[in-house]
Order: sequence, then C-alpha cells, then structure tokens
Amino acid sequence: MLIRCPWCGERDLSEFYYGGDATLKRPAEDADLKAWHDYVYLRDNPKGPHKELWQHSAGCREFLVVTRDTLTHAISDVRPVKGI
Repeated sequence: MLIRCPWCGERDLSEFYYGGDATLKRPAEDADLKAWHDYVYLRDNPKGPHKELWQHSAGCREFLVVTRDTLTHAISDVRPVKGI
C-alpha cells in the first residue's frame, strides 16, 4: 500500500505508523466510567471509507488523516492533522 504524504510524496506503508480511528471524540474529564470504558475499549469495524490517523514516522514525522476504504485499501484522501 502506498500513502501520499503532503510533504514527502508517495511512500510505502512501511514508512508509516498507524495511530487509530481519526473520528473518535474524547469524553469530558468528568464523564462517567461507562463513557471512558466505551472510548478506550469499544471500536467500530466499519466497512468502506474510514478516516484513520497515521504518522510518517520514517519521513517527515507529520501526523496525517488518511481516508482509506477498509474493503479495498484504496486511499481517497490524505490531509495533515494540523488545519483540520
């Protein structure tokens, strides 16, 4: 799989570190235990386009939001986390 870094260009997946779901929203500090449990342990397994966090760890080290189709692994969009 190839990921197009906005700064470094198209690079192999091995240069990147997967950081998880980019759509998760952290609960408020005073949220109840169930909200924190759900945030930490429960994850959807979506089929189709999904936003994910990736870091170009072997390159510019920038964090990116990658929109990837979980069925085909086709990447439709890559944006820097900064500015989103």
